[in-house]
Amino acid sequence: MNLIYNSEQYSVVEFGADRNLEALRFGGYEIVDKGGKREIFIAGVLAQNFRRDVNELIANEPTMAEIDEFLGSYDVLMSQPVLLH
Repeated sequence: MNLIYNSEQYSVVEFGADRNLEALRFGGYEIVDKGGKREIFIAGVLAQNFRRDVNELIANEPTMAEIDEFLGSYDVLMSQPVLLH
């Protein structure tokens, strides 16, 4: 587990691949919307696409606002309330 991004609005934790756990076979990401107090865990193909998109984003040296905007595109998928974090 590795905290890879943290702003006032979002945090992103990366989970390494674990071939013994199907959900983490290719690794995964937990994205937390701090203001909305909700989160999502993405794995599999969605995690691979997220990783690719993040690599493209950081290649352009984005501002924190641009990263938050990118993470905001995942807001519609977030349905899990954050209870403890």
